[in-house]
Amino acid sequence: MPAAEHEARTAALAPPRAHGAPLAQARLRAHPEDFLVEEELGFAPAGTGTHVLVKVRKVNANTQWVARELARFAGCRPAEVGYAGLKDRRAVATQWLSLPRPRAAVDWLAARGSDYEVLEAHPHTRKLPRGALAGNRFAIRLRPAQLPAAALAGLLRPRLQTVSRCGVPNYFGPQRFGRAGANLERAGEDLRRMPAAERGFILSAARSAIFNAVLAARVASGSWERLLAGDLANLDGRGSYFAVDAPDETLSARAARLEIHPTGPLWGAGALPSSGQAAHLEESVAARLPQLCAVCVGASMHQERRSLRLVVHELRLEEEAEAVVLHFRLGRGSFATAVLRELVEPPDDLADL
Repeated sequence: MPAAEHEARTAALAPPRAHGAPLAQARLRAHPEDFLVEEELGFAPAGTGTHVLVKVRKVNANTQWVARELARFAGCRPAEVGYAGLKDRRAVATQWLSLPRPRAAVDWLAARGSDYEVLEAHPHTRKLPRGALAGNRFAIRLRPAQLPAAALAGLLRPRLQTVSRCGVPNYFGPQRFGRAGANLERAGEDLRRMPAAERGFILSAARSAIFNAVLAARVASGSWERLLAGDLANLDGRGSYFAVDAPDETLSARAARLEIHPTGPLWGAGALPSSGQAAHLEESVAARLPQLCAVCVGASMHQERRSLRLVVHELRLEEEAEAVVLHFRLGRGSFATAVLRELVEPPDDLADL
């Protein structure tokens, strides 16, 4: 692998931090209960329809496994089960899934196993599509490796204020790339011979790595939270964006208030929608990742955009006798690890952050 490509891949998998070095070492996910995540749909079940929305609590289990278990219970195909997103396996996670409504009455609350249980069930009009959620709430317990919990809390409070005020780089988390980046290593294989789900993981990893590498370059240059000429600005909490020919005082002030954010590329076929200084930076980074770009183009993926900055809502700290618990809410498609890596690092398993 050429040195430039190796450097770019390293930046994607272990990108620079924006707010300084980690403040301490802390153990994450010592127990599944140390990582709580609750999905927020942002809409209510319809109350009628040909599908059923079920609210599931799972412990140390992945979403796809739970979907297969529910399909078996309901007597439908796994492909007919819908969910808005994949939730962490090493966690206690609450999320919504949809299934076709069976002809015969089903006691959905009886659907349970050692690793999951159905908490609610409601009629709904259609299958739950990917991405159809407002965001996720987290409660994450940090167990300090070398400090008393009170000392860790004291170190974290000023950094939490910075994160609340400025946000964090919106990196894709390490789980997107597989163990030790295994999904990226397979990008050179013949994707046509792979099952669709497997191919999807590799394409997603390639696209995410290009985005992370671009964001890493902007963190290094100090431009990840400010607009450049030719940027596409994202409206916070929305999928829409608009072109910025040249940032002015009004746009800069809106960016400082976290109302708008610069975006980076989700690579695909065709020309970049950015221009000027922003496009030059994106093209220079992508040129160092030719194989990953070619994979995205070969799969006929479209050029899309993703915010470079992640706003962390309702961030607060709770002290316990031997740990610190962080509570916060993130918008859809973002990773809690992007927040945690700006605060602490694990003592033994760097893949967590």
